[in-house]
Amino acid sequence: MNQLDQLKQHTTVVADTGNFRQLAQFAPRDATTNPSLILKAVQQPDYAPLLADTVAAHKGQPLDEIVDHVLVRFGREILQVVPGRVSTEVDARLSFDTAATVARARRIMAMYEDAGIGRERVLIKIASTWEGIQAARILEHEGIRCNLTLLFSFCQAVACGEAGVRLISPFVGRICDWYKKSAGPGWDEAANAGANDPGVKSVAQIYTYYKKFGIATEVMGASFRNTGQILALAGCDLLTISPELLAQLQASDAPVTRALDPAAAAKAPVHAVAYNEASFRWALNEDAMATEKLAEGIRAFAADAGKLDTMIAGA
Repeated sequence: MNQLDQLKQHTTVVADTGNFRQLAQFAPRDATTNPSLILKAVQQPDYAPLLADTVAAHKGQPLDEIVDHVLVRFGREILQVVPGRVSTEVDARLSFDTAATVARARRIMAMYEDAGIGRERVLIKIASTWEGIQAARILEHEGIRCNLTLLFSFCQAVACGEAGVRLISPFVGRICDWYKKSAGPGWDEAANAGANDPGVKSVAQIYTYYKKFGIATEVMGASFRNTGQILALAGCDLLTISPELLAQLQASDAPVTRALDPAAAAKAPVHAVAYNEASFRWALNEDAMATEKLAEGIRAFAADAGKLDTMIAGA
C-alpha cells in the first residue's frame, strides 16, 4: 500500500482545497475550505462559470449574502465528491463578534438545508478567538456543528473542548514556521523534525489531553508543510492535507507507523485545566507564537475575503 492508504488505516484523511475537481483521485472522507482556498479556486478558468452562475442567480441581494451563496455552492459541489462533511468558513472579519458569527453561521447552514443537504454533512469554520468559541458553544446547542480553526495554543483547545465544539483544526505548519523564523540561523532542521517538530508536539499535546479526559471534540491536524509532519501525527482523529501533499503520500510506499494512540494517551501524566475569559486571554497573551499567528491568520483570511468580495461585486 502507498503511504496515503496506510495513513487511512489510522486516521481519517481530509482534503484541504476548494478545487473539487482534484478530490476524487485521493478519495478523502471530508474536505475543508477557507477564504484563501476559495479565492484561489474562483480565479481558475475551470471555476469561472460556477462563480458567474451563482452571482447571476442572486443578483440584487446584499454582497455578503452572495458571497455566502458562492461558498455554499463550492461546498455543495465538494459534497458530490466526498462521502462525509465539508467545512465552510464564516467571514474572518467577524472573528471578534459572537452575535454576528452566530447569525452568519445560521444563514450558511440554512443555505445548505435549502439545497437539501443535512446538517450532519456541514461543519461551520470559525476562528478560535474567545468570541468565536462562544459562538460555537451557542451553535453546537442548536445542532450546528463547528470546526474551530486558526488554533495555535493549548488554551484554545481546552476552551473548545469545554464549549462542546465538534472539531478543532490545530495548525501544524504555521506553528513550525514561527519557531523556525524565531530561531533564525540557530534552527536545526533535523533536530526539529518528526515528533520533535513544534507544530507536531502541539497537536500531540492536545490529542493526549482530549483522550485522557474523554473530551469528544475531534482533533484534525492542519496546515502541513511536508509529509514528515503528517506522518508524525498518524493516528490523530483526522488530518486535513493539501492536494500537493496527498499526491506525495500517494507516490511513496515507505512504511507508516501509528504515532498517536488513545490507549497511550489515557495513561499520560496530565492534569485537567480550565479557563474563564480572563484566564484564557491571559494564557493566549503569554504565548507569543499563538498571539502572533492567530492575528496574522485572521488578517490574511480577512484580506482574501475582501478580494473575494471585490471579484463577486465585479462579476
